[in-house]
Amino acid sequence: MNETPAEYQKRILGYIKGQEALKTQAATVKKIEKLIKDVPKSKLMRRPAPDRWSVGEIIAHLADAEMVGAFRIRMILGSPGTEIQGYDQNKWAETGKYTKRDPAKSVEEFRVLRNMNVNLRKSLEPAQLKKFGIHSERGKESVEVYTKLYAGHDINHLKQIEDIVRKS
Repeated sequence: MNETPAEYQKRILGYIKGQEALKTQAATVKKIEKLIKDVPKSKLMRRPAPDRWSVGEIIAHLADAEMVGAFRIRMILGSPGTEIQGYDQNKWAETGKYTKRDPAKSVEEFRVLRNMNVNLRKSLEPAQLKKFGIHSERGKESVEVYTKLYAGHDINHLKQIEDIVRKS
């Protein structure tokens, strides 16, 4: 999908509209586990199309994205106004060897990182949620916006996983 950074942000935030972002984030790992339960690893690693990620690759991406989010939020909290570097998720998939990563291990990595981030987010004061960084592609983004972006990102990928599992 070719979209500008602003279009991406609008689409992802649209997924979470009317929902509680932190609650969505807290439920994502269990939803993934339920979706992939009893699905053979070979099916999880099969791409639905040559240019689309497999379920295993999506889960590896979610784990890596959660690590990025953890760093970004902590940088913003420690140095408000800090520059936030964008990254090429396809390069990360290639260099991180997503096609070879065990989906079960990726789920576990995602679980640990997500729990850590949800717990941090729950501990923040309202003023801390307004602190922001300057994303290299999307501009000013607060901790509050990141909470919504990561929840919308979850919904986006959960839909993809559901679709792939249903069709396999």
